[in-house]
Amino acid sequence: MVELEKEVLPLPPRYRFRDLLLGDWQADDRVQVEFYVNENTFKERLKLFFIKNQRSSLRVRLFNFFLKVLSCLLYILRVLLDDPREETEERSLIIWVNRPLPLWALQVLVAFISFSETMLLVYLSYKGNVWEQVLRIPFILEMISAVPFVITVILPTLRNLFIPVFLNCWLAKHALENMINDLHRAIQRTHSAMFNQVLILISTLVCLMFTCICGIQHLERAGNNLTLFDSLYFCVVTFSTVGFGDVTPQIWPSQLLVVIMICVALIVLPIQFEQLAFLWMERQKSGGNYSRYRAQTEKHVVLCVSCLKIDLLMDFLNEFFAHPRLQDYYVVILCPAEMDVQVRRVLHIPLWAQRVIYLQGSALKDQDLMRAKMDDAEACFILSNRFEVDRFAADHQTILRAWAVKDFAPNCPLYVQILKPENKFHVKFADHVVCEEEFKYAMLALNCVCPATSTLITLLIHSSRGQECGASSVDQWQRTYRRCSANEVHHIQLEESKFFGEYQGKSFTFASFHAHKKYGVCLIGVRRLDTSNILLNPGPCHIMSASDTCFYINISKEENSAFVRDHREPMRGPGGDPRGIPQTIYHGLTRLPVHSIIASMGTVAIDLHDSSDSSPEGQGPGGKTLGSGPGVRSGGRSEAGVANTLALPAMGESAEERRHSIAPVLELVDGVNSATFDLLGDQSEDEGGDEGKEEGIRDQKVPWWCGHCEWVKGYPLNSPYIGSSPALCHLLQEKMPFCCLRLDKACPHIPFEDARSYGFKNKLIIVSAESAGNGLYNFIVPLRAYYRPRKELNPIVLLLESIPEADFLEAICWFPMVFYTVGSIDNLDSLLRCGVTFADTMVVVDKESSMIAEEDYMADAKTIVNVQTLFRLFPALSIITELTHPANMRFMQFKVKDHYSLALSKLEKKERENGSNLVFMFRLPFAAGKVFSVSMLDTLLYQSFVKDYMISIARLLLGLDSMPGSGFLCVMKITEEDLWIRTYGRLYQKLCSSTGDIPIGIYRTEAQKLPVSESQVSITVEDYEDTREPREPLLCRSGPHRNSTSSEPPSSSSSHSSEHPLLRRKSMQWARRLSRKGGRGSGGAKGPGSTAERISQQRLTLFRRSERQELNSLVRTRMKHLGLSPTGFNGMTDQCNRLSYILINPSPDTRLELHDVVYLIRPDPLSAVPNQGGSRKPSGGRSEGHRFGSQDSTHL
Repeated sequence: MVELEKEVLPLPPRYRFRDLLLGDWQADDRVQVEFYVNENTFKERLKLFFIKNQRSSLRVRLFNFFLKVLSCLLYILRVLLDDPREETEERSLIIWVNRPLPLWALQVLVAFISFSETMLLVYLSYKGNVWEQVLRIPFILEMISAVPFVITVILPTLRNLFIPVFLNCWLAKHALENMINDLHRAIQRTHSAMFNQVLILISTLVCLMFTCICGIQHLERAGNNLTLFDSLYFCVVTFSTVGFGDVTPQIWPSQLLVVIMICVALIVLPIQFEQLAFLWMERQKSGGNYSRYRAQTEKHVVLCVSCLKIDLLMDFLNEFFAHPRLQDYYVVILCPAEMDVQVRRVLHIPLWAQRVIYLQGSALKDQDLMRAKMDDAEACFILSNRFEVDRFAADHQTILRAWAVKDFAPNCPLYVQILKPENKFHVKFADHVVCEEEFKYAMLALNCVCPATSTLITLLIHSSRGQECGASSVDQWQRTYRRCSANEVHHIQLEESKFFGEYQGKSFTFASFHAHKKYGVCLIGVRRLDTSNILLNPGPCHIMSASDTCFYINISKEENSAFVRDHREPMRGPGGDPRGIPQTIYHGLTRLPVHSIIASMGTVAIDLHDSSDSSPEGQGPGGKTLGSGPGVRSGGRSEAGVANTLALPAMGESAEERRHSIAPVLELVDGVNSATFDLLGDQSEDEGGDEGKEEGIRDQKVPWWCGHCEWVKGYPLNSPYIGSSPALCHLLQEKMPFCCLRLDKACPHIPFEDARSYGFKNKLIIVSAESAGNGLYNFIVPLRAYYRPRKELNPIVLLLESIPEADFLEAICWFPMVFYTVGSIDNLDSLLRCGVTFADTMVVVDKESSMIAEEDYMADAKTIVNVQTLFRLFPALSIITELTHPANMRFMQFKVKDHYSLALSKLEKKERENGSNLVFMFRLPFAAGKVFSVSMLDTLLYQSFVKDYMISIARLLLGLDSMPGSGFLCVMKITEEDLWIRTYGRLYQKLCSSTGDIPIGIYRTEAQKLPVSESQVSITVEDYEDTREPREPLLCRSGPHRNSTSSEPPSSSSSHSSEHPLLRRKSMQWARRLSRKGGRGSGGAKGPGSTAERISQQRLTLFRRSERQELNSLVRTRMKHLGLSPTGFNGMTDQCNRLSYILINPSPDTRLELHDVVYLIRPDPLSAVPNQGGSRKPSGGRSEGHRFGSQDSTHL
């Protein structure tokens, strides 16, 4: 208590009770300081009101403008009330006028107010130099028009003195200019310089005409006594240089005024017009503004780019306006660079002139975003400049643009393209993001195991009606390829769909198979109503619900399809159902339903057969299975009919053997333990129980150098960048030391220095890149995904020009069989050290440093030449190349005298003339998936504006995202054992009933039938002549050539003898002739002309043989020099004339051919693991149909 009493201060001697309550009685040494005291003076307050404050200054200038206009109107009123006939002298008519007293009083009042305001502004604007204020033209004009009225108040005798009040029009013009400036400053908007200049020009013309009219009228009071209208007429005729001569000035003062006004007009007006023209040209360059009225009544999107190229512009416009519902949209391009000449020429085309608006400006300026009306835009596309020298700097610019747009228009949807994956997390807030390197490397990786994946994805994300020039081609493959390339991904809700509505409550595989069989559409995925995740092929355990969103592949969406049902009487025959149930089973090609889809201007007509029986094949009315495939012999008539229909005809002794058949697709699946489904049947050995593991160990012996590193399945521990999606992969239990990752150098752990010493079971995949960027991580992950069997994993070798960073090595050291070497693709020694002779695929990534070239399209020159060298040195190597410009695809594997390539070049020109979105689609390297351009991914971002699910589906297909329950993309190869299936529709049923896989397309390779030419003859001579080295048979001599929809059964006996028999016979004859040294020619070549021709032919053939052998000898010599064994190198193998192409969602009656590669979407094996039980030992009586799903479907 004592301490508390000491803390209480004593009360002052004088205090008030209010101070006691408020605490103001305590002692305080603080001093109150007032700021900006200088602004409290009277002058500063006046200056703040009249000049500094925008709104008050605007009001003052507006009042001044109306005051000057009022004085001009009073002058006109005085002229109309004047009667010059009262005066007789000429001088008095000019000096004195008749001014009524009320009018004089009004003019005096206006003049006094104007004079007072002018003097006040002069006082407030004074800065030490009074002459600067006095000699200003507005001040002089104000004194001339206002001071005489003030004098007439003092001297009433001067009340009728003439005062040139009409000069106030120039003061009104000056006040109008200042008022416009204050107006824009007050509303915080940058005014248009073009608007200001037009306003100045118009006001100058008006003031000039008004001054001349009033001056001529007043001076002619002593002459013709012209009225105001007569003076107006005279001025217009004079200034327009017409000069009728009916009205002319009579006295010299008026004539002098006309001369002065003409001189002033000749000086002032050209200057004004020149400034106006300059601003108009600048406006054309900058693009002006997007109308606010149009933004509120019409829909528009904004495209923000740092550098606009003509290819980028045309890709965007063609893809964006390919959708019917986007035809009324406007496209506003916001670019900081000046419009290119080619871009300007394209935007002048009437097709784009009314729909595309170019604005020169920056997305980082609110003024430019306001010009583009970004807050009213439906979407904003922000694209990175991939041609920038520093790609990180390009990404930084894109990030700032995205932030600026989001800050200015938070509700505007953002579609952002980023280059580097490590910068992706900065734009996570965007609605849709496409990372270029992520998609590029994942697509190139899948190209190694799933051929032509890049072409498959490119065709799916491009808009096409299948009406390209290939429709009129004589080649069957072009017509089929063209028709199937029109397939795209569409979506619809199941309860609103005619395609899938009848399959509500059925399994996903059942709905997919029957929809393809009945309508020709391929159901690939679904999305539940309560989630935003898309599931690709969720498997047979997924039951279709009415609220599910179905994603399917078809030429056109269901809303643009017309259904034409073909009613037919049910067939009753020996194979028919005795109960009279109409069969919906395939009865050969003539009994297949018609699936011809005709795309015409957005409407698709589908011819359908009557399928009144909704029960699946081989099932009774209750939906129970009547037979389980080949394990059930013909126990009943109905099942025997099915078996006879689906099986090949029995021949000879095999008639009594068990026939092939296809199990029906079940509507509902009781459990995954059913023998019908084996979702994990083709997985790696560690998922097949103990017995499967032992078998896997026997099949694949682990090398001694990695025996201590056991393989496990898990998620990578280290990711090279933030934002990478977690993916379950094959990993090493212990990470590899960094020294062991170097393939071409020995270390204390591994003494090997070349790929041959490692003893790899599978061939290598070599990736040639400039540096070890973080995007290469996305190349490794899809190739080490958990669903790929261990025995099928290929070793990966990264051929880098510089040693990778430690963080990148830390990320890849956990993956099995991933190595790197340091070298360049244009160095043969580097290629040989990295094991190119043992490689199956070589991936050549475009170098970032070569993307910039002085001449357009020359950025790919070095890459193309290096790949051509690889193609000549190692003809058996499969090379996948990335190019910067798609137009350079025609130079891949270039042949000068290839007549077929010339024909394809003409076809490409026709495609370009017809405005096709894919002019290069018929080029053989693109159709075969051997070349890829990253600019093709731009379409994926454009498609997302209409189809917001396209990026998610593409990421799932490429393995960039792994969604629980979602399937993955894989392939199976058709072997001779699988040809009994015959058609794609039967394969669809087989896959759905056995493994639950969903096929989406076919990759077909055919022998290219070319006319017999000189080059073919020489190659054939070389092949038959040089028999010292073993050689693989060429596909052109062994592979069959069939059309995709051919109805003839496959015949293997005629595949070797039916192709070019004359060519082969002639080649053998010429080879024998060349082997005879000094011998005579054949009997038919006796003349001197025929002898010279024969000798020249021999020289040409020997030259070509020597070139090939010289290249072969060069490679062998370098291998020996490097200490590498040349054993196994076969440089004479050539891929000959082969062409490959993709058939997306072909019709069910498409014939399967030998070596066809079928694209599959396989269900997620992990979704069925909990229900599998402890082990999955294969039974000895497994059906043949089950073998198809578990073994043959994994041929890669």
